[in-house]
Amino acid sequence: MKCFDIRFVGLAMVTVALKSTAAETGIPLVDIKSVDPTIVIELRYGGSNNLTGHRLYPLGTPALVRSELAWRLVTAQAFLKRYEYRLKIWDAYRPKSVQVQLWQAVHNNDYVADPGAGAGSLHNWGVAVDVTLVDTWNRAVPMPTDFDDFTPSAMCHYRGADPWIRWHLHLLQIAMRHAGFYRLRTEWWHFTIAEWQKYLPREEAERAMQALEPGGRANYDQPNTN
Repeated sequence: MKCFDIRFVGLAMVTVALKSTAAETGIPLVDIKSVDPTIVIELRYGGSNNLTGHRLYPLGTPALVRSELAWRLVTAQAFLKRYEYRLKIWDAYRPKSVQVQLWQAVHNNDYVADPGAGAGSLHNWGVAVDVTLVDTWNRAVPMPTDFDDFTPSAMCHYRGADPWIRWHLHLLQIAMRHAGFYRLRTEWWHFTIAEWQKYLPREEAERAMQALEPGGRANYDQPNTN
């Protein structure tokens, strides 16, 4: 019982600490699990299974986003349940300190936003999520690539021949569009709330828009229904 209490207190301290960090940036965030407990959470930067090979988030870190985004995830989840699938969250709000570590590891602005240029990543503002699909037993289903795969295979337009992968990606994109998200062309798993500009300070939004000029490789667009 004592060990349980220690773990519980430790988790509570991590949650409070992360929320306090977000509060210092002036970003109002909520725990996705508190809005919809059926959404599966597996924060990849909370473990070693990511591009850096080590944990970037404290153990027990919750998946935090702006409340407006959280409720749109609820909409997407309800849509997917009709087809016996669910959302799994790979990343949500990301502190800028972690963004710096990712930039140092990749140093490629096509895939990781430079924290020293523009507005940084939209994850840093709580308006973006990285998601995939699982089935009703929370088992992974075939998707184009794993998380943080920086190859052409990770583009949002699947070019492969596997009909199940094509169906899963199509279903995910339709669910997220239905809920009011845009997709990222270079990463099939990355989605941002459609009106993301209004959640950033004006100057930061303008800087972000400059980094997302039409025709740029990191440009957002809406998923089609083809």
